[in-house]
Amino acid sequence: MKKKVLTAAAFFTAAIMLITLYIIINTDRNDPDDVRSEQIVAVNEIEELYDSGETELARQKADELAASLRGSSPDSSDHSTALVMCGVSVGFMLAVLCYVYFAVLRPFEKLEGFAEKIAAGNFEEDLRFERSDYFGKFTWAFDSMRCEITKARACEREAIENNKTVIATLSHDIKTPVASIRAYAEGLEANMDTTPEKRQRYLSVIMRKCDEVAKLTNDLFLHSLSDLDKLQLQPEDIDLTAFIRDAANELGAEQGDITLSVPDTEIIISADKNRLMQICENLINNSRKYAKTDISLTVVHSDNDVSLVFRDGGSGIPDEDMPFIFEKFYRGKNCGTEQGSGLGLYIVKYLTEKQGGRIMLRNMQDGFEAAVTLPLKKTDFLRTS
Repeated sequence: MKKKVLTAAAFFTAAIMLITLYIIINTDRNDPDDVRSEQIVAVNEIEELYDSGETELARQKADELAASLRGSSPDSSDHSTALVMCGVSVGFMLAVLCYVYFAVLRPFEKLEGFAEKIAAGNFEEDLRFERSDYFGKFTWAFDSMRCEITKARACEREAIENNKTVIATLSHDIKTPVASIRAYAEGLEANMDTTPEKRQRYLSVIMRKCDEVAKLTNDLFLHSLSDLDKLQLQPEDIDLTAFIRDAANELGAEQGDITLSVPDTEIIISADKNRLMQICENLINNSRKYAKTDISLTVVHSDNDVSLVFRDGGSGIPDEDMPFIFEKFYRGKNCGTEQGSGLGLYIVKYLTEKQGGRIMLRNMQDGFEAAVTLPLKKTDFLRTS
């Protein structure tokens, strides 16, 4: 770009000089011999008038000749005028060239060099810009783009590290129940189950550990999805009253720590049964892991929706963690040494909203409460005996 501008400047400078030279040459050629002849004739005429005694007329002719000579004499003046015009033209052109260089070419070259650094992957060096030049706003936008790319790369690196941490955590959590399954399976293989009660206990532990592995692999599956919208739900009409009774019996069979309170009504909702069970599992297991108290599960319905209220007697979640508790991979300050991936409440919120519901968390004076609210399809009161 700069070379092209310099070439154009040199071309126009040469053109101006050639035009000036042409004017000077033509000025020299425009001194005709007939003008000099006329001047000689006028001098001869003046002499004759003086000789004939007509002095007044001779003086008048002499004044006219003097005026004519003064008007036609300055050849050098014509040359000077042409040279001055040439110098002014060249100076003006150089001034324009300097303005174009400092106002356009120099900022553009700076921007071009910065773009090459960006293309090479150097996002650390900032671009100094001035809003007053022609590229000020464009340069500012370009530097803002660099900052956004830097932030995006940092977030990408953080996400990759989080993914590695979560996968490592889930892999570690899977090893423990797998080791227990293997140990009890080896016990069965070695005929260590000498009584029906011991055999039943071995099988019960194996099945319980298999359930733990299934839950962890389910978390791993959800985590592996780059976009949870790919998760397909299969809603169906569910009698929530019967479903919650079965879920409480299944989830509390081993510990016996769930207190159930449901109305004597048939509550019909449209939901994915497996995902609804997953919501209950996550909330109950969270209470067991962090509160370590008994859990009450209450079903409350209104004309338009129904709520599953999970309540424990723990210390709850710190208020400063509440705004972030549903974020992916986030773990509150009260986790202590408990292992976890920070996916439980994130999955619960996603699955609840995917089925048209909402979830609310509240710290109570004597514990912590999580309420999952789902749209109600219909209710039918049952007769109680």
